[in-house]
Amino acid sequence: MDSIYASSSYTVPNLLRRETLLLPRTSNSIPSPSLRRAKKLRRARVSSSAATGSGAASNGAVSRALQGASNTALEQLDIERGVCIPFRKYSPELVRNKVLESRGAILSLMLRGVEIVWNLGLYWSNLGYDFLVGRDEEVVPYRARQLRNLLCDLGPSFIKAGQVLANRPDIIREDYMNELCILQDDVPSFPNQIAFRIIEEELGQPLEAVFSRISSETIAAASLGQVYRATLRATGEDVAIKVQRPGIEPIIYRDLFLFRTLASFLNGISMQKLGCNAELIVDEFGEKLLEELDYTLEARNLEDFLENFKNDPTVKIPQVYKQFSGSRVLVMEWIDGIRCTNPQAIKEAGIDVGGFLTIGVSAALRQLLEFGLFHGDPHPGNIFAMRDGRIAYVDFGNVAVLSQQNKQILIDAVVHAVNEDYAEMANDFTRLGFLSPGTDVTPIIPALEAIWQNSAGKGLSDFNFRSVTGKFNQLVYNYPIRIPERFSLVIRSLLTQEGICFTLKPDFKFLEVAYPYVAKRLLTDPNPALRERLIQVLFKDGLFQWKRLENLIVLAKENVAKMSSNPALQVKNTQSQRDWKVERKLDLTDTIKDGARLFFVDEGIRRQLLLALTEDSRLHIEELVDVYRLVEDQIDIPSVAVEVARGKVLVKREYDFVQLDYIIFLTLKISPFFHLVPHF
Repeated sequence: MDSIYASSSYTVPNLLRRETLLLPRTSNSIPSPSLRRAKKLRRARVSSSAATGSGAASNGAVSRALQGASNTALEQLDIERGVCIPFRKYSPELVRNKVLESRGAILSLMLRGVEIVWNLGLYWSNLGYDFLVGRDEEVVPYRARQLRNLLCDLGPSFIKAGQVLANRPDIIREDYMNELCILQDDVPSFPNQIAFRIIEEELGQPLEAVFSRISSETIAAASLGQVYRATLRATGEDVAIKVQRPGIEPIIYRDLFLFRTLASFLNGISMQKLGCNAELIVDEFGEKLLEELDYTLEARNLEDFLENFKNDPTVKIPQVYKQFSGSRVLVMEWIDGIRCTNPQAIKEAGIDVGGFLTIGVSAALRQLLEFGLFHGDPHPGNIFAMRDGRIAYVDFGNVAVLSQQNKQILIDAVVHAVNEDYAEMANDFTRLGFLSPGTDVTPIIPALEAIWQNSAGKGLSDFNFRSVTGKFNQLVYNYPIRIPERFSLVIRSLLTQEGICFTLKPDFKFLEVAYPYVAKRLLTDPNPALRERLIQVLFKDGLFQWKRLENLIVLAKENVAKMSSNPALQVKNTQSQRDWKVERKLDLTDTIKDGARLFFVDEGIRRQLLLALTEDSRLHIEELVDVYRLVEDQIDIPSVAVEVARGKVLVKREYDFVQLDYIIFLTLKISPFFHLVPHF
């Protein structure tokens, strides 16, 4: 049995928390469980935030200049994310006050500063020597490995910084990024007796009172903590215990203070040479790192993922045992599956690899585009193939949230790419925070066009995200582009999962699963914003794209067919089958009803659609018939007819009879062709 719980929730800083004022993740008016929990969380933290503020005040006020700069950087993050965070776990002032209130703070900072400057200075001097003697390229593998070891020696803050740099092509070159990726799994553990003492302190009782068995060796270790396997004494259930490294909080605060101080000195240079705000990068890093120190936040992440996937029979999310968990210890259900790093074991277990990868891609896209809450570190150690064909995720300390605003801009970017509107694609980069406001995007437009046309021109069979990302990394070096941390996680998440697909099935086509899912979302999602994007996709240069509509319908039907026939749907006794939501067909009834309603109430849309039927000086009856034949078994015709009848009444009331006469004339004109459609 290949049963392992590989956890690295301490690998990359968590992104937005649920105390942020996020827009609802769903299109309806009912707030998501995460949003409801956020409101309670904000109320609960008012008193603690006030207490923190009073304690900070006793240590003296921060200079107005520094405070203004800090606020500006954090406000820029909020604007990019589309959120407002009323009570932060991080601010430069909070970190400063926390560090300086401790006894011997100045001496500790001086000694730590000397240690950092000495080690990093020695490393940089070696790089300078390599450059002077002309061997800088040939020793890159050695220097990259040396950097990784150096970060490990400097402690958890620097390990975390290395893990973040492993996802930042806008800051560090690719060969160094690949070496720093090792930091995600290969970190020394700390002694068991210390870990067990911390667990007992959080539990408030001896280990043997709660667990009948606990592993003598760590299952996984990373920068902020490590994982053990145990068995609950009361129920006999196997669980995973994640425990935080001892005394890590003051170390993190001290290093963040030094990072922020250094960033303040280097900010002018970084803006001039790299086009990025050094203070902003440190603030992003610090905000997520401090949040990741609190395991109660990871417990909430687990609850949110459980809620999001509760009706999905193809995805397994571990339960969290909050009664045994705290800020430094997290106890969750043990996942008994096969790691995605072992493709041979997955095949030997009789798992349908193609079906498993299909549900994996769909689950990833749902997290990103539907929920706006996605797993930020889906490396092979955090993804398991269950023996019944389901996909399982572990390690939820590193998740990221996309606001409704950011999701809509991403969809805009997809629409602009489909329509080959590269000027608007460049503007989308500014709206998403890749470019500073006011940046001239004119030089970037030809580069974006070259990247997209070169990649998309190969077709679905040869398209892969790694090649696109490689070209984009070159763009980052040539232009003042900063990759916001949440989007670096999006990019990495897509790349990692594409890599898993290629490892398990080398001929797997990621986009052949992803594109049908996106097509289905565009056609069926009732969100008004997505309805608007669908219209943008179907019209190009004022002309209706009949072939594009047919392709969208075919792809969406393909997505439904693949998911409904997936072997994982045969799983038994894992959750109540009556709660499962399994689509057996592509239901376009609501989409067509919305379209009919829009046709009758929106004069501009009505004129566009009528022109689409008559453009090029001919009636496009054959195209209309082809589309109808694709959807005739996917719609509830009587309910659509009722909606159309209501629309006619509305037209009579609100629009002059000239427009109505034109509709009637067009109907009479195309009526001789109705016999081509059996049920028209």
